[in-house]
Amino acid sequence: MLKLFRFLKPYWWQVIILVLSTAVQVWTTLRLPALMADIINDGIVTGNIDYIWMTGLRMIGLTIISALASLLSSYFAARVGTSYARDIRTAIFTKIVNFNLADLKDFSTASLLTRTTNDVNQVQMVTIMMLSMMLRAPLFLVISVVMAIQTAPDMSWIIVVGAVSIIGSAIMIMSLVMPKFKLFQELIDKVTLITRENLTGLKVVRAFDNEKLEKKKFTKINDALTKLLIYIDRILELQNPLINIIFNGTTLLCSWIGISLLTKDFAYLGNMTAFAQYVTFVMMSFLMMSMLFVTLPRANVSAHRINDVLMRVNKYTWKTKTNGKPSKAASVEFRNVDFSYPAAVEKVLNNVSFVAKAGETTAFIGSTGSGKSTLINLVPRFYEATSGEVLVNGLPVKEYEKDDLMQKIGYVPQRGMLFAGTVRSNIKFGAPEASDEEMHKAARIAQAESFIEKLPKKYNSMISQGGTNVSGGQKQRLSIARAICKDPDIYIFDDAFSALDMKTDARLRSALREVTESAVVLIVAQRVSTVKDADQIVVLNNGRIVGKGRHLELLNSCKVYQEIVKSQLSEKEYDAELKKAEQNAITPKSTETEVAGGVKYVEA
Repeated sequence: MLKLFRFLKPYWWQVIILVLSTAVQVWTTLRLPALMADIINDGIVTGNIDYIWMTGLRMIGLTIISALASLLSSYFAARVGTSYARDIRTAIFTKIVNFNLADLKDFSTASLLTRTTNDVNQVQMVTIMMLSMMLRAPLFLVISVVMAIQTAPDMSWIIVVGAVSIIGSAIMIMSLVMPKFKLFQELIDKVTLITRENLTGLKVVRAFDNEKLEKKKFTKINDALTKLLIYIDRILELQNPLINIIFNGTTLLCSWIGISLLTKDFAYLGNMTAFAQYVTFVMMSFLMMSMLFVTLPRANVSAHRINDVLMRVNKYTWKTKTNGKPSKAASVEFRNVDFSYPAAVEKVLNNVSFVAKAGETTAFIGSTGSGKSTLINLVPRFYEATSGEVLVNGLPVKEYEKDDLMQKIGYVPQRGMLFAGTVRSNIKFGAPEASDEEMHKAARIAQAESFIEKLPKKYNSMISQGGTNVSGGQKQRLSIARAICKDPDIYIFDDAFSALDMKTDARLRSALREVTESAVVLIVAQRVSTVKDADQIVVLNNGRIVGKGRHLELLNSCKVYQEIVKSQLSEKEYDAELKKAEQNAITPKSTETEVAGGVKYVEA
């Protein structure tokens, strides 16, 4: 909790007002029992009506001041608490969106959602309680004890009995519930996780008729959470009867001792009345602190979970300023790049080297798990190369400031991701300042214009969260249009044409040449038809480059590529492709032939 108090700094002046108003409330409230004692001793007993009226008016004035001070302190406690929680949520969100993909793997999506919502709410609730009680309770306690002793020293031992009883009950309750709060938050994470999985994977669940299985999984976690909550609530509910017993017992004790003293001196009546009220304030102070101490452990668990995110040191950091001057000509180069995931035994990429030049299309193809997507994820530095260098425009990606690098890249992921908003806002997501003409051009090139024009409001038509109200192919085309609208130096298409039919795929790739004459185009694909026209095809197998060249060259030299082509074409089509490859004029430079463990270069 203490680490999170730094978020209170912007509200220091409001906290000061809160402290002052609380002090005024405590002082005015604690003056009332003493004035009541004066009314009894100096007014009622002596029959001084004027004194009763004057003192009564003073009590009314103090009550009004106390009420106003209470309203002021409550208002600022709520205002500071909610603003404090808002800033923490903003900090968590900012931290999460700046995580690298490697960092995100250490937290589940469900856990991050719970930390941003439920955990922050717990911290907010306790912070408001602390602001309203932490000062008020000690002040009430100390001043009430002092004034009670001054008023009736013979009865002061009653305060000790009541205080010890309340503290003992609070310690007992805390010892029973504290270990359960961490488990409670973990179960909340699991409930969120299962709910999210079923909402996002509803089609799969229904397709495999597994609603009963998923319900069983959810019921198991939900029942465990319910049992834990019942246990916690039962323990916490013990607090009310225990406090009532202590309060009533203390009041009874005050009355009993007070009446026995009145038999000796009737003038003790006012003092006894004031003492009873001060004892009530003391008990209330202990009650407020015990409530705070019972809820504090739960908030402390939440604060630790929040700090796990906020204090997380990213696995790699960005430069605050680009260190060097990138070339004006677009290019992507891999120099002996290796990559492996943390704690992985085998490398995902092994000694990968190639150059992708401006105006050329470089395609990556290979079997599932060959490292294609991992390779291109190193270009925008979603992951960090284990060894070797990745260069963009002649400068290592490690030397870039994040915005400088991202401005050069237009990225289209495997799964087209759309955001809640309009077609316009999604296409202009990476280039909000783009003109409508540029937006229309991007949509036309991405082959999205035809279906956009059929929408009720065209470019102002709403897109639901995740793009659930458009088809997979439409989603991909809008994602491609978003990258084109950005007009980057480097286009990255991570299997971004998989949901398109062959004709749309061909038209789109043909139209792309219009905007990629001076840009690097990197395409990951499974279909040979998507990559066959590329200027350079990089064939991957088990994280190694086993072939590099054009389509017909690789058909002559790379067995892995031959197998891929053969698996996608009919025997007749494959034979025709082989014949073209044989007839293709071999360049006087060199071709690449697959060998065990890599590529060797054979002079033509």
